Amino acid sequence: MAAFETRAALPLVLSFNAGYVDTAGFLALQGLFTAHVTGNFVTLGASLALGTSGALAKLLALPVFCAVVIAARLLGTLLSNRSIAAFETLLGLKVLFLIAGASLAIRFGPFHDGDGWQAILTGMVLVAAMAIQNAVHRVHLGSAPPSTLMTGTTTQIMIDLADKLYKRAGESAQSPSRLVRMSTNVLVFACGCGAAALFFTRFGVWCFVLPPIVAMLSLIVRLLDPPKTNP
Repeated sequence: MAAFETRAALPLVLSFNAGYVDTAGFLALQGLFTAHVTGNFVTLGASLALGTSGALAKLLALPVFCAVVIAARLLGTLLSNRSIAAFETLLGLKVLFLIAGASLAIRFGPFHDGDGWQAILTGMVLVAAMAIQNAVHRVHLGSAPPSTLMTGTTTQIMIDLADKLYKRAGESAQSPSRLVRMSTNVLVFACGCGAAALFFTRFGVWCFVLPPIVAMLSLIVRLLDPPKTNP
């Protein structure tokens, strides 16, 4: 596989997995967002207002996410300083967290009580996995559209479409490749969400088996990229 193909494929694989894990976590863990953690502020408010379970997990998600991002950054810097492949190592660590999350979900699920320690532990392990993905993406794939948060990407798509419909005087046209790349990213994320919903309705917590496989695929895609292109 050519280098440009792997560089284009990797963000898409990450986006699919983010959409899948976020949706599967939301469905299985009483409304917990594992990748888009700021959404937990909304669901936390809903839990408090409606008396539904899972408030503690939603409250813990942000500090756990932040702590893991810091740890991932420090570990990545340490590995880079020692000439160890930081990107690949962190992707491998994410695979391990997703395997642990799937194992916990299958062992303890289904989760009828979002405040039970089993649900909280499973949720925080999955939050940690997606925190690593967020950190890795921001550091090593900064030029690619975000893989976990589609609001900014969708906004930019609409701005670019508006500019194509009515270009301001003296303004150069945006490259169509950017619009295609961002639109594809949103579509793939949505496909991950749809796949998670389908698999959850069919297989319950066993749907968590897929994310580690997809994460391993992203690691393989990365390893296929020639060393000279590694950031």
